[in-house]
Amino acid sequence: MDELIEIWDETGEPTGKTALKSRAHEAGWYHPTVHVWFYTHSGRVLLQKRAAEKDTFPGLWDVSVAGHVQVEETPLEAACREVKEEIGLETDPQSLQFIGRFRSEHSHPGGILDREFHHIYLTELNAPLDLLKPQAGEVSQLELRPLLQFSEEVWGLANPGRYVPHGREYYATVIRAIKSRL
Repeated sequence: MDELIEIWDETGEPTGKTALKSRAHEAGWYHPTVHVWFYTHSGRVLLQKRAAEKDTFPGLWDVSVAGHVQVEETPLEAACREVKEEIGLETDPQSLQFIGRFRSEHSHPGGILDREFHHIYLTELNAPLDLLKPQAGEVSQLELRPLLQFSEEVWGLANPGRYVPHGREYYATVIRAIKSRL
């Protein structure tokens, strides 16, 4: 879906301009996104495998839920909307714990220059995996992976190239935050 999004400058401040997501990706304009990480009290992390038809990082494992913040929407509102769209869960905004914002830049085939500021949230998964409904065309698979295995894999100790490359600092922040809540 081609959403209308805000355009930000390289420091993460709104410019007052808006554009369709596709145009922002063509021009390489910064814009806000949300990442929601679900974890279980038993120390597992919910991962989504990106659909094979995605323009960016097709077939790689990624954050539980992610998406763009639409115009006139707060990151928290976008996080709740994206959770409903991508995995079919209603989320109480108060259950989402903000853990940080990360700047990201990636070039992709087809002329996509994706420059984003990810607003990262954590929340405990209180529903069984089989009740989640992956969004067709976005998510091909959902999996609960042990935090230790996930940590080793994203830090490059095993299976390099299996995950979206968010970077060591990003993944370390997420892993530390989950560990502190277990």
